[in-house]
Amino acid sequence: MMRGRVRDLLAQVADGSLSVAQAIDALAFEPFETLTHATVDHHRALRQGYPEVIFGAGKTPPQIVEIAERILARGEGVLATRLSPEAAEALRFAIPAVEINELARTAYVPGEYPPDAGRGTVCIVTAGTSDLPVAEEAAVTAAALGNAVARITDVGVAGLHRLLARREELLSAAVVIVVAGMDGALPSVVGGLVAGPVIAVPTSVGYGAAFGGIAPLLTMLNSCAAGVTVVNIDNGFGAAVAASRITHD
Repeated sequence: MMRGRVRDLLAQVADGSLSVAQAIDALAFEPFETLTHATVDHHRALRQGYPEVIFGAGKTPPQIVEIAERILARGEGVLATRLSPEAAEALRFAIPAVEINELARTAYVPGEYPPDAGRGTVCIVTAGTSDLPVAEEAAVTAAALGNAVARITDVGVAGLHRLLARREELLSAAVVIVVAGMDGALPSVVGGLVAGPVIAVPTSVGYGAAFGGIAPLLTMLNSCAAGVTVVNIDNGFGAAVAASRITHD
């Protein structure tokens, strides 16, 4: 249940257009719903500002569709991540309004009440084009959580002039998410340029010695730029949620 809906109900009680009993009936949803394969947390939006997000990996397309439909039935928005092509197609068929981002492997359906707008812009920076799937997951998530999103693409340290040409955009951002594989050096560079929060996302992009993202992860954890925060490998979603909590403080 979104906070906006609760605010509207309380305002209607205050102005006399809705009785207390009617408001109680409107609010009398169970805090969770038990399905055969999932227990859907319907009060997460009330606690945290946005409904439960569906993690698609490991779930069958019918399971994902059912969870999405149960969330939508409460008037909430739906965000699903890590979708297989089959799951994305099943959502397209079941929910015509769904917005599929094939690169990010996400699906999004706006709810009846949009989330509160975040402060400023979340700027998502990628070291290379190969990092875009993770960056797009972050972008879709940040936008779904109510944030304005900017993108700066393919500005890794192999051509540092590309990044410096976008310095004003970086400085104006409320939060910068830096997505990088290979040597993972870009977050340290960005962290040395801006005063705002920097969230680093290591990706599994790279040759053998990158060890599936372990090398950039360790680089980012050992950043010489103070205050750089690091999330898990390929975790664009987690970076965007962290950024949104900053912009909604």
